[in-house]
Amino acid sequence: MRHDVNTFQALSATLPVTIKCLEENCGVDARVTKFMLPLGATINMDGTALYEAVAAIFIAQINGINLNFAKIVVISITATLASIGAAGVPMAGLFTLVIVLTAVDLPVEDVSLIIAVDWLLDRCRTTVNVLGDSFGTRVVERLSRRQLISQATQVVDNSNITSQSSGSKRVSTASRTPSEHEGLPELHESQTDVPLYNTTKL
Repeated sequence: MRHDVNTFQALSATLPVTIKCLEENCGVDARVTKFMLPLGATINMDGTALYEAVAAIFIAQINGINLNFAKIVVISITATLASIGAAGVPMAGLFTLVIVLTAVDLPVEDVSLIIAVDWLLDRCRTTVNVLGDSFGTRVVERLSRRQLISQATQVVDNSNITSQSSGSKRVSTASRTPSEHEGLPELHESQTDVPLYNTTKL
């Protein structure tokens, strides 16, 4: 299967491939993948958060600005929160990087230094994002294994009860006489001469 190179720049574009790989290759329950992966593609941006933190520290070092421990903590928290709001489209991390730079008073115009290599970094952080979503989906599937099995067993039991009840209805319907099907009273042999319809001409 051929994929466009730009596909691997956006986390949302890789979602169908990720779902297929986890279900077919890793054996993850489809009920978990179809809930966890779209949710992770929206709010779980591990690669984007790491990218923004490293890019902010890089810009600070380029400008000779010393970052103390408090500013590094602010960068980490801001990058994590900004990555949650980042869209799953190519080069979305550049826009949220401005928020991180503003939080620690770093020059925003130096984002242009990242643009030249962002096309390559975008593929790397998308890979990390997909890997983080896959790990999280597998962990949730392991933790909820008992609930999934019990739910599947209950569904099978309900289907068996429904099929048995429908089968018994078909048997009872087949055992009825033709008069019972038509809703008419059953006629005895002594009543065969009695006309059922009025044949008098008007």
